[in-house]
Order: sequence, then structure tokens, then C-alpha cells
Amino acid sequence: MKSSAEIKAIEKDLKAKGVKYCMGTYVDIHGVPKGKVVPINHLEHMAHGSELYTGYALDGLGQKPNDDEIASVPDLDHIIQLPWQKEIAWMPADNTFKGAPYPLNTRVALKNVLKQAEEMGFGFNLGIEAEVFVLKKNEDGTLAVPNEDDKLTKPCYDTRGFLHQFNWLDKMATSINDLGWDLYSFDHEDANGQYEFDFMYADAITTCDRFTFLKLMAKEYAREENLLATFMPKPFANKTGNGAHFNMSLYDIKTGENLFKCDPQDDPKGLGITTLGYQFIAGIIKHGRALCAAFAPTVNSYKRLVRQGDMPYFTWAPVFNSFGSNNRTNSIRVPMNGGRCESRNADGSVNPYLAATLALAAGLEGIREELEPGNPQEDNLYELTDEERKARGIEFLPRTLFEAVQAFKEDPFIEATLGKELSDEFIKYKTAEWNEYHLSISQWEIERYSHLF
Repeated sequence: MKSSAEIKAIEKDLKAKGVKYCMGTYVDIHGVPKGKVVPINHLEHMAHGSELYTGYALDGLGQKPNDDEIASVPDLDHIIQLPWQKEIAWMPADNTFKGAPYPLNTRVALKNVLKQAEEMGFGFNLGIEAEVFVLKKNEDGTLAVPNEDDKLTKPCYDTRGFLHQFNWLDKMATSINDLGWDLYSFDHEDANGQYEFDFMYADAITTCDRFTFLKLMAKEYAREENLLATFMPKPFANKTGNGAHFNMSLYDIKTGENLFKCDPQDDPKGLGITTLGYQFIAGIIKHGRALCAAFAPTVNSYKRLVRQGDMPYFTWAPVFNSFGSNNRTNSIRVPMNGGRCESRNADGSVNPYLAATLALAAGLEGIREELEPGNPQEDNLYELTDEERKARGIEFLPRTLFEAVQAFKEDPFIEATLGKELSDEFIKYKTAEWNEYHLSISQWEIERYSHLF
């Protein structure tokens, strides 16, 4: 907790920048931001937990109607002034209950595992690649690509499609750089109406905060253009989906040195990863099926995690619990030049704090137990026969949310990492989501069966 003098200094600085209101924001179990707003003169009260919430009104906070309220304490080291609404300062927050960190808050859960890493001498760097569709919503509720000329079968890196959405892209890119995130690349992605932003990695808490804020910012700037920005994993059956690839590495807590990086010539597998890095990868593979529920946490996520589906070519999305070099058919990839690993099954619906918590904990277990991930898979795994896959010991990732939640539920590592309350809340809400979906009648079913039978 900062001192009264430090808080007053922050308040003075924010006022000088034109800030009138402070928005303390935490996320629910789905990663959706929730919070209250106070006038700037009440920042010190907010910083001491003045803002109380009825947890029963939100998903995944584990409260009943008769429970005491939870508080929200803003992180004053990660303040973001809204680029489009300068009067508001956005502050990521942690929940507390009766003065103690609230264990069902996923940002708190991530901090707990980061402490474990620190005790081992490690810090955790994370970069998230943000993919997003910018669409128009038709009167009947369907979604469509706003640019009628953006209709190539393979529109990836298309410059015309990029320039057509330049107003929105420029607002996003300018804001990302003005915020100091160091945007180093952005482009028209692999689907019509889809774009990607790549900004510099940071410590895990900072990156999760930034990804949460970026989703809010993308939607606000799209609204200004009378459009909808969506991070939904798979808006269209015949187009690729929105990934949110997690790029991960550990660093020495004292020196900042990347502990995964080595010369490929010094790596027997040739990927430029240290033994520590391979052990980290092995831990994620060990719990890969259970982790998939956190990386891909919606019914719609598993419409993305297919080899081809209703696509004219392969989807790029992983369906195997495996690793390799620059081979994008693995769920874990070691990009060119090594030094990090990338989880490719994370999608735009991810709660980044929850997924980062579990990925880090799994990686640390791999290091403690000195696990070995085997040899990297370099073939196009989409084309393997079942016999070839089984001979290599490669498992499928879950193919539905139901299957993923079952794997999450059955792996003791999950409860050991998150605690029973938080893991039970995730299971409860995601099981309900699956049941609600399973009880709905889709247009596909009506068109297929109403006249057939």
C-alpha cells in the first residue's frame, strides 16, 4: 500500500493531466472488466478499499446473497489515462475481503504463483498477440465484414484491406505507442475484416493488464466508427479465428537475463532453448489438456481449434498437445531464434490472468520435476494418421468446452494451483455455459432437420 503522501502526489499528477475520475477495474471469471468510478478527490479512499461490491452480482466470485461485500484496491503502479476520454484514469485492481487478498480474484491468483517463481529466482515475461475482427452488425443481428472489397480467399497481409480500416487502425496504433507499449508490428490478418497488433512483451501482470485494456480500447474506437470490434474466437465458420498467442519466458530475478535463451548450436534439439526452457514446456504439455479450458474458455473456442472445418485451407489453429520449432501445427511453438515458447491455443476470449497463472504454475512444476518434453514435432501434424500420432505419443487437445472442463476438473494440479474455491467456480460457470449451449437449437439444426424428418 502506498503512503498518503505518495497517493497525493499521484492525484496531483493526474489532475495536471486533466483527469477528473478514477476507474478501479478488476475482472470476473471470464476476464470481463468490472468496477466503480470515483472523483479524483476520492482517490485516496479508493486506494484504501473504499469501493465495495456485492460478489453475488458477478460471475465467479464465489459469493452468496448473505455474504459480506468484497472491496477493490487499485494498482497505482499501472494507471492508464483513457486516450479517448482523458478525464478518466483506468486502474487495474485486486479484490480484497476483510482486508486480505481475495483468492477468487484471478489477478490475485497470478500474483500468488509469481511469488512462487520469485522464490525460485525467476521472473515471468509474457507477450500476447492480439487478434481482432472489426465488423458491422446487420439489422438481423448477423455479423458482416464492412469492406465489401475485403473478400480474398487468403487475405493475410492484404494492404488494401489494411488501408480501408486505416482510421480505426491509426487510433489503435497511436494510442498503443502513446501509452508506451512499443507497438512493433500490425497488419491485416488471415481472415477478412481481421487485424493483429504486436507490442513489446513485459512482466506477466503488466501484459495481462494491457491486454485487458486493449480489448476495451478496441471496442471504443470501433464504436466511434459505427462498427463492432470483437475478440470472439470464431465469428465465421469459413474464416480463421482470433488467437491470443501467449509468448512466455523466464528471466533471472536479479539480472533480468532471459533464462530460456541459448545459441541453437548449444541446444541438442536445435531450437535455441535452454534445458530450463524445455522443462517449462514439458510442464505445460503434462497439463496441456486441462490448461486448454483456461486458454480456450468458451463454447465458440472449439469451433476455432479444428484442423480445417468449413475452411478452404488449414486453420493454423492447434489441435494437438505437442511442441515444435516454427511449426504452427503444434500447440506450443518455439519461434525462430528461440528464447521463448508460444502457446497457440489461447484465443481472444481468454481471461489472461487465469491462463497466465496456470501456464506459469505448470512450467514451474516442469522445472521442479526436471521433466523432458521429448523431441520437437516438425511435420505437418494435421496430415498424420491416427496410427502415426499414437506412435509419437501425441494427444489431441479437447475438442469441446465440455471435454476441456472435464480435463480441468480431473487434473489435481488445477485445484492445487488455484485453490478449491476458484477452480470450483470456473468449473461451475463453464459447465453451465456448455449446458446452456447444448440446450439451444441452432439455425443449422433447423435447416437440416425440419424438412428431412
